[in-house]
Amino acid sequence: MTEKSLSSKIENEIKTALKAGDKIKVSTLRMLKADIVNEAIARKKSDLNESEIMAVIGRQIKRHLDSIEQFQKGKRLDLAEKEKQELEVLKSYMPEQLKDDEIEKIIRLAISETNASGAKDMGRVMKAVTEKTKMRADGKKVSDMVKKLLG
Repeated sequence: MTEKSLSSKIENEIKTALKAGDKIKVSTLRMLKADIVNEAIARKKSDLNESEIMAVIGRQIKRHLDSIEQFQKGKRLDLAEKEKQELEVLKSYMPEQLKDDEIEKIIRLAISETNASGAKDMGRVMKAVTEKTKMRADGKKVSDMVKKLLG
């Protein structure tokens, strides 16, 4: 995708969702578009590149996951369900997520590359793993797996 294509894809899907009457998708994509514009303003740029847009989407996904957890704790399942629907819309713009066994292979490789021997080396391993899994693995899941493997 070119730098404009992800942005224009979002714009086109807003129009399509409006025509289809998909209120959840429209509101989710409008919120995403607003966050992208705000990020561009904060960075003093006219447009964000694809990786910057992906970072904005990643932050929104993290917010939705936190909200779902909070709504479930508060027994507000109606709001949790709405957040889940919005989360699915956002996830459709992210690269396919790695499976646990693929993440484990990357972690084991990073441990051997960094000569990590215990929990004290977690930072180095996480840095190496994060570079290889960019946006394709949940950071919390990766962190938990690294802790387990470094034991």
